[in-house]
Amino acid sequence: MGRLYLLLLFALVFTCGPANASGDENAEAEVALRRGPHWLHKLISRSPVLQQHHVGMSLVDVATGERVYQLNEEDYFVPASTMKLFSFYAGLHLLPDSLPSLRYVVRHDSLIFWGTGDPTLLHGDVPSGRAFRFLQSRPEKLFYMPIPCVDTFGPGWSWDDYNYYYQPERGPFPIYGNTVRFYARAGQSQPRVLPAVFTASVEPAPAQYHSTSDHVRRAVLENRFFVLPSQKSWIDETPFRTSTGLLSSLLQDTLRKNVGQLPWQPGFVGADMQTINGLRADSLYRRMLRVSDNFLAEQLLLMCSTQLGADSLSTERVIRQVQRQLLTDLPDTLRWVDGSGLSRLNLTTPRTLTALLLKLHREVPEKRLFDLLAAGGRQGTLRRRYRDPRGLWLWGKTGTLTNIHNLTGYLRTRKGRVLAFSFLNNNIPGDDTAVRNEMERILTQVRERL
Repeated sequence: MGRLYLLLLFALVFTCGPANASGDENAEAEVALRRGPHWLHKLISRSPVLQQHHVGMSLVDVATGERVYQLNEEDYFVPASTMKLFSFYAGLHLLPDSLPSLRYVVRHDSLIFWGTGDPTLLHGDVPSGRAFRFLQSRPEKLFYMPIPCVDTFGPGWSWDDYNYYYQPERGPFPIYGNTVRFYARAGQSQPRVLPAVFTASVEPAPAQYHSTSDHVRRAVLENRFFVLPSQKSWIDETPFRTSTGLLSSLLQDTLRKNVGQLPWQPGFVGADMQTINGLRADSLYRRMLRVSDNFLAEQLLLMCSTQLGADSLSTERVIRQVQRQLLTDLPDTLRWVDGSGLSRLNLTTPRTLTALLLKLHREVPEKRLFDLLAAGGRQGTLRRRYRDPRGLWLWGKTGTLTNIHNLTGYLRTRKGRVLAFSFLNNNIPGDDTAVRNEMERILTQVRERL
C-alpha cells in the first residue's frame, strides 16, 4: 500500500509540475504581449545588467502614434539632462528666430542697458558679437543696470559642483560663459588664462589639493584659482563667481570704455525700450542639445522670461506658463524645476518624455529636428555609440547624473519606421558603462527587428 501511494504521489508531482511552469510562462507571455513584442520584453526583463536598478521604457511609432512597447511607462524617474528637451520646447514657442541679447534705453547722453540672460557674449563655443559691437560703437556714456534675476544656482543642485565646467552660475548678463579657460603646456609653470584679467588670481595649489584629479580648483567663495601640478598638456574650464562689479570690470576691459552702474529702476522699462538681437536661436539649441550644455539651457529659460515680462528674469515663471499653456496634453504631471536637468527635484515618466518627442516631431520639420540632436556615431554625447558606416539611424538626448543614465530620442528601423523612445535607468549601482552597452544592444535589436 505504501509503495502504491509513493508511485501515485510521484505521478502527481510529475504531471502537475510542468503544468504550473507552463502556466507561469503563459502568464508572463500575456503580460509581455500587452506591453509589446515578447522578444523585446525578454531582452529587458531577463538582462542581468538591468536587474538591480529601476528601468523604464516607452516606444511609440511616430507616424501612427501606436504604442509599440511600454515598461514602467507610468513610473516617475529623475530625468537628468533629458529635461533640456522641455527647455528647447519652451524656446521654440517663446523666443524669436534670433536671441534677444540685451535691452536698453537712451536718456540724454547716457545709454542704460540690462541683460536678457543671453549667454553668448564672448562665449567660447557659441559666441555672438552683436551686443559687443553695439556697446562698443555707441557714443553715449554706458551704464549697466542689473535686472532682478534668479539665484546663481538652481534648486536641488549639488553645491560642491561649483568648481566644474558644467555648473557655471546663472545670471542676467553672462560674459565669457561665466567661466575661466586655462590652457596648459607640459613644462610650463603657469597656464595661459582667458580672460587674461584673471591671470593675477591664479596660483599653485596648496598641498591639500594635490591628491585630487582636477587641474584647477577654485576657492568656494572667491575668485582664486589653484592650479595643480601636471606633466601633461591640458585644457580646462572653471566657473567664476559672478557679481555686478566684476561684470562692469570685464566689460570695461573688453570694450575699452567706462561702464558705470545703476540700481535697477523698473521705470526705465517703457515704450522707448529697445532690444538688440544676436545669434540665431538654432545655434544655441544645437550646442545645448548635442553636448548637453547646462549653462545654455539655464540661460535659455531666462531669455524666455524676457518675452513674458520686462521686470525680472524668472525661470519659475517660464516653467509655469509653458506647463499651463503648452503642455496640458502630456499624460502625466511634470515636476520641472530648472532648465538643465541638474536638479534631482525634476521628475517625469517615460511616456511623458515620449509624448514630448511626438509633439516636437509634429511641430518641427524632421530634418531640422534631427540636426539639432546628438547623432549616434556622429556628434555630441552619442558620437562614440550607435555607429553604422551605412548611415545615421539614432538621434537623441542623453541624461546622466551619478547613478542615472537615460536616453530619449528617435530611431529609424531597417524597415524605415521612425520610432520615438525613452529608455530610462535610475539608481544604477556603480559604474554605468555596462548599462550603456546594454541599452545599445537592445536598441540595435529594435532597429533590426521592428
